[in-house]
Amino acid sequence: MNPAEPAGAAPEPDDAADPRADTVADALPVVAPQLRDLRRRAALTLEAAARAAGLSPAHLSRLETGLRQPSLPMLLALARTYGTTVSELLGETPADRHSVVRAPDMEPTAAGGWTYWQAGAPGRGMQALRVHVPHGAQGDMVRVHPGEEWLYVLTGRLRLRLGDTAYTLAPGDSAHFDSLTPHRIAAADHGGADLLFVHTLLQSPATALCLGGPTQGDRHDGI
Repeated sequence: MNPAEPAGAAPEPDDAADPRADTVADALPVVAPQLRDLRRRAALTLEAAARAAGLSPAHLSRLETGLRQPSLPMLLALARTYGTTVSELLGETPADRHSVVRAPDMEPTAAGGWTYWQAGAPGRGMQALRVHVPHGAQGDMVRVHPGEEWLYVLTGRLRLRLGDTAYTLAPGDSAHFDSLTPHRIAAADHGGADLLFVHTLLQSPATALCLGGPTQGDRHDGI
């Protein structure tokens, strides 16, 4: 018996049997000390951190010493507990605390007729984009996903559907909504619409927000 594990404790699941754990196997030398350092930085005891992440103290101790391999769900739970991202847990360079993006440095990315410009630092919990929405490009796709979204119309008119309510937004109008509300965005004018867009979807590519294949919870409706 591991001396750190109390007698009678329920056995922990075998992470080696979880295929998702393979995605972080190579990062173990970095993950173990990162987990310990982040817990100490958060001023949490082993017991408190384990309880918040839904683990036993013994299991978290084995993760911190590299004796066990963390699965992706465990990394997600620990990232939430420590107020950080999975990228930081994996030892990737954190984003700058302060970032200024100059207009000439904004490289456009096109997908499905939409054009995106990164307007903030990558790898942050809040992502900012400048977006051009072409007329009729979204079809009848309605998105539902975790997070929050805020948008501000720069030019053109934007049609926004939130649940069963449809809005037409003019330049200067804005909207802030929970992304679990079924929503759809479309340009009302043939010239399209330009907007500033902020979302809280960690590690989500811009093109996954309103484009791409349907995800769980998607439904279709008119606007």
